[in-house]
Amino acid sequence: MRRSVSFAVFLAVVVLGASALTAPPRNAAAVAPQKAESAEVKIDNFSFGPSTLTVAVGTTVTWTNRDDIPHTVASSDDPKAFKSKVLDTDEKFSFTFTKAGTYPYFCSIHPKMTAKVVVE
Repeated sequence: MRRSVSFAVFLAVVVLGASALTAPPRNAAAVAPQKAESAEVKIDNFSFGPSTLTVAVGTTVTWTNRDDIPHTVASSDDPKAFKSKVLDTDEKFSFTFTKAGTYPYFCSIHPKMTAKVVVE
């Protein structure tokens, strides 16, 4: 008798545990908060890579200077939407795009270095 009661309790725990694992969460937003979007641009060999980056509104883009010489990241817009300080090797600059649009940019030290971010 004792063994059958123990088995019944064990079986009930297994069934309840399995149903809890397969049930959908009560509040999915609380379980899985949305992660902020991010993207990266590498500066190397006098160029921005990728030269055209398409991202969603709210995305933070980070530029990293992998070149041996300093560079900047400055929007071509007037007034400028963003502008970095001079970035030495391995330094980074980040900007969060909050509005849709096309954002052309360049290196103010080397103006022939150009690229753009398309925000959708």
